[in-house]
Amino acid sequence: MITLQHFLIIGISLFSIGLTTVIIKKNAILVLLGIELMLNGANVNLIGFSTNDPQIQGQIFSLFVIVVAAAEAVVALAIVVRVYQYFNTSNVDEPKELKG
Repeated sequence: MITLQHFLIIGISLFSIGLTTVIIKKNAILVLLGIELMLNGANVNLIGFSTNDPQIQGQIFSLFVIVVAAAEAVVALAIVVRVYQYFNTSNVDEPKELKG
């Protein structure tokens, strides 16, 4: 039987791995991957908490988060491609001209 603790362990693990990736890595693609892992960890927790709910509000909210994450990934990858074309690097620390 899958309990709430199983969902929480998986969700916290995904969120922690994503947060560690965002903090440690300098490559823009890997930072975006870490953000997606963090969003998926939050989704697992939402679905875990909604398993005992007779209404499916948590699952519907999780579906909206997935849609927003997909749109965020498209926009972020487009920005990364443009920055790579202009600066010839995907390292997030390299483009000095973008800083104010």
